[in-house]
Amino acid sequence: MNTDFEVESLDAPAKQEPGWRQLKYLVAGVFFGIILVKSQVVSWYRIQEMFRLQSFHMYGVIGSAVVTGMISVFLIKKLKIRTIHGEPVTFTDKPFNKGQIFGGLLFGFGWAMTGACPGPLYAQIGAGFTVTVVTLFSAILGTWVYGIVRERLPH
Repeated sequence: MNTDFEVESLDAPAKQEPGWRQLKYLVAGVFFGIILVKSQVVSWYRIQEMFRLQSFHMYGVIGSAVVTGMISVFLIKKLKIRTIHGEPVTFTDKPFNKGQIFGGLLFGFGWAMTGACPGPLYAQIGAGFTVTVVTLFSAILGTWVYGIVRERLPH
């Protein structure tokens, strides 16, 4: 698996939780969605302001998320924090390739055109922006197409 960080567990299937105990993830997701809506991160208007360089709002939200992530990774490494099940959290470097530039540009164009980042799509739909369902299906289709053509893309 090629990810920014990876947690490996040899006995993961033995630690599966019953379905009702996974409700905590639903509650966390709903809470996070409320935060996204209240902070206006799901607002098409705010996203367009960002891409037109008319407002600092979204840059402030994204910047604070990056800083929070940096501090979190630093603390995880420094304090050797483990997962809830006791496995070590390891971070591996990802090699750079030019496909990341193309992918980033494609992602940015899609974000600017639709006013929807894939992260808060469900929050946008939950907030009543039902047209975002088109963006959700487009993201799913794009992921499926990428899986098919991945091996033929530039490295």
